[in-house]
Amino acid sequence: MYAERPARLSGAVVWTNTPSGTGAGRVLPDGCMDLLWHDGSLLVAGPDTRAYLTGGQPSHWAGVRFPPGSAPTYLGVPAHLLRDRRVALTDLWPAARVRRLAARVNAAADRASALEEVALDIAAGAPAPDPLLTRVVAALDQGRPVAATADELGIGARQLHRRSLDAFGYGPKTLARVLRLGRALALARAGTPFAETATRAGYADQAHLSRDVRDLTGLPLGGLLGRGG
Repeated sequence: MYAERPARLSGAVVWTNTPSGTGAGRVLPDGCMDLLWHDGSLLVAGPDTRAYLTGGQPSHWAGVRFPPGSAPTYLGVPAHLLRDRRVALTDLWPAARVRRLAARVNAAADRASALEEVALDIAAGAPAPDPLLTRVVAALDQGRPVAATADELGIGARQLHRRSLDAFGYGPKTLARVLRLGRALALARAGTPFAETATRAGYADQAHLSRDVRDLTGLPLGGLLGRGG
């Protein structure tokens, strides 16, 4: 069973997941990076460009999902180095530090809340994320074109691309595509007809929506939602 709640770290989400059966799970791209706890270890989920399939026996996971663009500042690593990857936190930080943090979480009765405390401490000890990145996400999530977004922010398209690679793991066009997918899924899950979902989310038409959903998630929209079109 999956559950989530807002974190005390601004813009972040705390989540837990214990799959109810065997088989692959599907984590959809959302423009974010996560700090994970699983089987006593701490990991980092990099930004996904496509659905990430999980497998193995059902087991408990806890995570803190950072808002887009913030995790690289907190973790001290460019996002593009972790694109489409799950890595042990010990691959990024000294093992002794990670062992101390993992011990805090492992000793807690509520692993998710303990992981949230770890994330708060990490954020408190790191520089604040660049506020320009928040403006980039807001503009692209409103469907603004990439070139217009660069102009409005007063930076060149090449600089926006470089900064997006470090902050989000991919360029602004891919980020805009991932954010558009999120808007579409929110509308469709709320019962909006697929044709209307396509228009409101910023797709050219329903066929465009269908192609993009399948490319990014590996499933047709109806199959992803468990219903027909």
